Amino acid sequence: MAGRKDYVNAKVSDNREQIEFHVKEILKLIGEDVEREGLLETPARVTRMYEEIFAGYEVDPREVLGVTFDEQHEELVIVRDIVYYSQCEHHMAPFFGKAHIGYLPSGKIAGLSKLARLVEAVTRKLQVQERITSQIADILDEELSPHGVMVVVEGEHLCMCARGVKKPGSKTVTSAVRGEFRTSSALRSEFLALLKQ
Repeated sequence: MAGRKDYVNAKVSDNREQIEFHVKEILKLIGEDVEREGLLETPARVTRMYEEIFAGYEVDPREVLGVTFDEQHEELVIVRDIVYYSQCEHHMAPFFGKAHIGYLPSGKIAGLSKLARLVEAVTRKLQVQERITSQIADILDEELSPHGVMVVVEGEHLCMCARGVKKPGSKTVTSAVRGEFRTSSALRSEFLALLKQ
């Protein structure tokens, strides 16, 4: 996770030797010479990368919100352009993009940086974009009890850009709405208009 609290996947650390062995075996099975200079340290590098990109398994996303604050602000709060990186659970290929979060507080607010941490906690594991979007919305709805939540996630999926249909530059957009965002088209429109600014 980014920032002061860096998490690593302890299961990866605990199983370092096995993971390195299996990465080396995969390299052999795809036709590589695992003794050539450029690949000698690849199994160790891949394992260190797994510690980081799968750190979400070590974090309870609800806990990253931490302390909430009593505040009587009941107008729209938006944090947009939260960059995330994740791994598609279908192909173990990266996908990445931006998450945009809006909520209407009902007396409780979260620290703004905690919203970015929530996105990281949810995305740093094998995932699908639809689940990421719903999980962020559900956690905010449950933990903050706001009047409403809206989450929009944009993603570029390498499993679609670099293989299969091979359509680079294509973006997937998902949204989740809770509370007053479900019933108020004006509120949804305000949120979407603010994202475009």
